Amino acid sequence: MNRAPVVGLLGASLLGCASAPLQLETERTYQVEWIGERPLIDRSHLTITLGEDGRAYGNAGCNHWFASYRLAGETLSFGAAGSTRKLCAPALMEQEARFLDSLGKVQRWDVSPIEQLRLWPAAGKPLRLWPEEG
Repeated sequence: MNRAPVVGLLGASLLGCASAPLQLETERTYQVEWIGERPLIDRSHLTITLGEDGRAYGNAGCNHWFASYRLAGETLSFGAAGSTRKLCAPALMEQEARFLDSLGKVQRWDVSPIEQLRLWPAAGKPLRLWPEEG
């Protein structure tokens, strides 16, 4: 009777648990993947960087944006966002408006089971982000 070797997943599982959990870092750029219930438009590039000086900034898809922020433990909030005033395609402008509006509603952050950063409003779905590589 031939038996296939049993591959144990316990070791892999424990290895995953031993790695350091994702932390929200200042001076690191995060790329937005979803705004609430909707993914980003293909090839659009939205980012968030939290500066050490209490100012956040990034790319809103068409324009560059900036705002103050407060981070204390798992709570996170943004001040009113400003941006440059370049015009892009209407769909990109709508996405940008949703993004900037959603920033003002953020109240806390956490990390999902797949180690994705989530920025949560008081009600509704979160912004979902990944650390930008490089």
